Amino acid sequence: MDLDTAVPRLVIDASIDWVKGTTGHEQTIKLSTTTGYYSETFPTVSGADIVVTNAANTVYRFTENGSTGEYLCADFQPVTGETYSLKVVLNGEVYTATETCIGVPRIENNIVQNNEGGIGGDQIEITYYYQDNGTEENHYLHRVVWPVSKFPEYKAKDDEKSQGNLMQEYFSDEDLKAGDLVNIRLYGISKRYYDYFRKLLAASGANNGPFQTAPGSVRGNIINQTHFDNFAYGYFRLSEADVRDYRIQ
Repeated sequence: MDLDTAVPRLVIDASIDWVKGTTGHEQTIKLSTTTGYYSETFPTVSGADIVVTNAANTVYRFTENGSTGEYLCADFQPVTGETYSLKVVLNGEVYTATETCIGVPRIENNIVQNNEGGIGGDQIEITYYYQDNGTEENHYLHRVVWPVSKFPEYKAKDDEKSQGNLMQEYFSDEDLKAGDLVNIRLYGISKRYYDYFRKLLAASGANNGPFQTAPGSVRGNIINQTHFDNFAYGYFRLSEADVRDYRIQ
C-alpha cells in the first residue's frame, strides 16, 4: 500500500538512567528523525551542540561519537531530587527541556515463580516486589526483557491505591522456559512522564482495547524555543533505576 510520508521531524531521546550501585557518570543522548512507515532504520542526526545543566549551573557536555547520532558524556553527576535543564542547538534552532531526577526503591530479592500462572494458568509467571514510599506520590516505569522478546515489555504504574505498601508486579509469557534469564528494570519517573508514557503506549497499540483512543503522535516535554511549531518528538527524563536478573527454574 502506498502511504504518504510527512516531512521528517527531529527525535531527541534524552533518557538519563542512573542504575543503583553505579556512578551514573556515563550517559548517552540520541538524535534521529522520523521516517516512512516501511523504513527499517531511523536516520541519525549529527552536528548538534548538546548540554545539560544542573541547578548549580554545572554544565555537562554531550559530544557526538563519530557520526552516529549518539552524544556521550563521561562525567555526569546524577542526584535524586535535583532539577536539570537540557539544551540542544541544531541548525540554528534551540530545543530545551527541564526535568527532575526521580529516585526509586530497590526490587526485593524474594522474586516468586509460579509455573501455573498467566491468564489461562498455563504459563510461567514471576512476581517481584518493591517498597513504596508512603510519604510522597510516586510513579514507576517497569521494563522487562527475556530471551525471545523482540522488544522490551513496558508498564507505567503509580501508587494511588498502594500508598506506602509493598507493591508487586507480575510478568508471564507463553514462551518462557526453564533456564531463561529475565532482566527486570524499575525506574522512578515524574508524574508528567508517567502521563506521557501511558499516552505513548496507547498510541503504539500496546494497550489497545475496544474503548482506546485512536493512535496518534505524542509530544514530550522538549520545546523548540526558536520556532515553536517545528517541535521535536522525544522526552528529557532523569531516573534512578534498580536492576534484577532472574533465572527461570
